[in-house]
Amino acid sequence: MMKRLIIGSLCLLMAFGSIAQKKEIEFTEFDLDNGMHVILHQDNSTPIVVVSVMYHVGSKNENPERTGFAHFFEHLLFEGSKNIERGQFDKYITNAGGVNNANTSSDRTYYYELLPSNQLKLGLWLESERLMHAQIQEIGVETQREVVKEEKRQRYDNQPYGTILPEIMKRAYTEHPYRWTPIGSLDHLNAASLDEFVEFYETFYVPENATLSIAGDIEIEEAKKLIEDYFGPIPRGEQEIPRPDIVEPEQKEEVRDTIYDNIQLPAVIQAYHMPAQGTEDSYALEMLSTALSGGQSARMYKSLVDEQQKALQVAAIPFSSEDPGLYLLFGLPTIGGDLKELENAMDAEIQKVQEELISDQEFEKIRNQKENDFISGNSTMAGIAESLANYHVYYGDADLINKEIERYMKVTKEDIRRVAKEYLTEDNRVVLYYLPKSQQNQ
Repeated sequence: MMKRLIIGSLCLLMAFGSIAQKKEIEFTEFDLDNGMHVILHQDNSTPIVVVSVMYHVGSKNENPERTGFAHFFEHLLFEGSKNIERGQFDKYITNAGGVNNANTSSDRTYYYELLPSNQLKLGLWLESERLMHAQIQEIGVETQREVVKEEKRQRYDNQPYGTILPEIMKRAYTEHPYRWTPIGSLDHLNAASLDEFVEFYETFYVPENATLSIAGDIEIEEAKKLIEDYFGPIPRGEQEIPRPDIVEPEQKEEVRDTIYDNIQLPAVIQAYHMPAQGTEDSYALEMLSTALSGGQSARMYKSLVDEQQKALQVAAIPFSSEDPGLYLLFGLPTIGGDLKELENAMDAEIQKVQEELISDQEFEKIRNQKENDFISGNSTMAGIAESLANYHVYYGDADLINKEIERYMKVTKEDIRRVAKEYLTEDNRVVLYYLPKSQQNQ
């Protein structure tokens, strides 16, 4: 038991702690006959391995009358399989000294196991069971319905500002499936039949919609053989995988609303439409966000928090996604502060970057920050495995793990000013004032 705990602690430390990684990340990739894409990164410096599978299915792939399915399956597929009893999936991992988790976005679903490297076979077996032999049964569906209900209560309904994204999305999008978030509708989940869940699984959980990404203490040829043994026999899907092709109409005028929530302090949120990830303008907007709120010396924090003392917190967050996404600005006023004054001050900071080029010194600082963020994101085995999968699924080029930083470095000061002018306009945004429920009837 003590040995297992030590190994488990080592796994956590090495996967989520810092591992210096500035050299080029080498990898091998190939396709199985059933269409599954495989990416392997060998690093024998520490005795750990990350086994991950990314499925190209998120909430945007859902039927508008059955939202929440992708996120629901993130939970459901830990229930077990034909060869794994209910409730035993996690125990296999913890008993081996590892950890595992999963997450869902609008665009994909991602599962991973972090294990001692001598447990590679275990990770492969568990993920192959999830893909080939998942049990979609009433008992599991009913159990996970309750789990998702509780998650919604804790993370959305009862968490301060927890409803920001759902409230923003349903106003920013009128036609595109980004108009709902991955948590979806509990009414839809409750109304769904077992056959509908089975159909979703058989449509999207197929080898040709999956990317297996492994990083860590492996031998490439041995790993290839094991992968063929565990995943090779899984048949391809029997139907074409549906991909939404809805284009959101251009927003012509500002949308403004007030939300009363279980909060003590009010907040102002602005959401501007922005281009899809991977486009030149998306990189410029990310550089802009670093200039505005990339630390306490950034423009918005320095001006609104330190100098004017109108805000307790401010942030500029590009919500990049596979289809055109949103660029969010968030402001939390000082106690007793006026939301309109804070919003005007936020707008003034945007106007400055629209009218004036940032200085050479500031430009160099945000370039350095972006480069540091890029290196840090790929400094762990967990980060490398996920990045390789992301780059393949979204861009069809896993080598962007080494080259994407060049796209950031191509952004000029003029580009930053131009995208601020083009996208951060009143007609292109949704503005929400979040107020305490106690003010609703005043």
